[in-house]
Amino acid sequence: MEKTVARDPGFWIMLAIGLAVMVLAPALLDMFMVLQITQYVVLSVFALSLGYIWGFGGILCFGQAAFFGLGGYTFAVAAISMGDTTVPLILSFLLPAAFGVVLGYFMFYGKLTDVYLGVVTMVVALIFWKLANHTAGPGYSIAGVRLGGFNGIPSIPTINIPGQPDAWLDPSQLFRFFMAVLVAVYIALRLLIASDFGRVSIGIRENETRAALLGYDIRRHKVIVFAIGSGIAGLSGAMWASYQAFIDPNAFSMEMSAKALVWVMAGGVGTLVGPIIGVIGLQWLTLQLGTMELLNSYVVLGAIMMVLVLALPRGLVPTVKVLALTGWTLWHSGRPGTKAAPGKAVGDD
Repeated sequence: MEKTVARDPGFWIMLAIGLAVMVLAPALLDMFMVLQITQYVVLSVFALSLGYIWGFGGILCFGQAAFFGLGGYTFAVAAISMGDTTVPLILSFLLPAAFGVVLGYFMFYGKLTDVYLGVVTMVVALIFWKLANHTAGPGYSIAGVRLGGFNGIPSIPTINIPGQPDAWLDPSQLFRFFMAVLVAVYIALRLLIASDFGRVSIGIRENETRAALLGYDIRRHKVIVFAIGSGIAGLSGAMWASYQAFIDPNAFSMEMSAKALVWVMAGGVGTLVGPIIGVIGLQWLTLQLGTMELLNSYVVLGAIMMVLVLALPRGLVPTVKVLALTGWTLWHSGRPGTKAAPGKAVGDD
């Protein structure tokens, strides 16, 4: 394990919280809450996929749902045709990652600017959505599995124990498995960000010209970062399809891509905890607003996002970190026998 990660108390705190939730939540909460939290877990993996490529690779993708839906459909077709979910889960990561490599190659080696890159990814998601909606006829099938068009693919099997197709996970076991995936993705991304590759990716995000002058192949780094994020999004799509036992073209919709952007912006770009908090907070708020039936939930969420963007442009987690650090510095500088560094304002760090 990278020393910088091993010495970070925040990493161990988050890991302990994740493991505690994974073990205790099914035992302490009722089944409705377990199912609801399972949804948050799946969407957190999806948010992490965008949080990584945007916050640590500087790649703003407007069409992250393209990989989410591709992973979901890959899992659905493979799981139904094979009767087992182990290989389909692996494929749900590999196929979107491979597609991310191809798409990323043309975008980054084609030297597209950030604006055009965002437009291309958005158009790709719209193309997938359009194609999926037009596969309703009986001739549209893969490995004997009908794609269903706008009706989607029903009766997708739940995750089963590897090698035992009939040993399906019950809701509590499924929650623990998905939590294990979320924890594993979080750990893997933390280690990757702390590695030499991760540091170079952050350097490219900060200043591409300087990184190129230092001899780094910025295009190759971006393709790899984009492919990793694409694979994680595809894996979350497979989890979503298994959780719902259903997948339809809405998995490719702009709504899914927009939600991912909102979760990452609200939680904080450049963090891994931020997207998770953004998912939990905004999805919980959406649920509560839906039960009240007083106002349209999207109107309220839109207003909240406007306030967040204007008041907390860096996102919730980075803002809280800055305020906590500033408060600690002010308190420490006010203690007897201590003073701020000469020539430096308190809180500049």
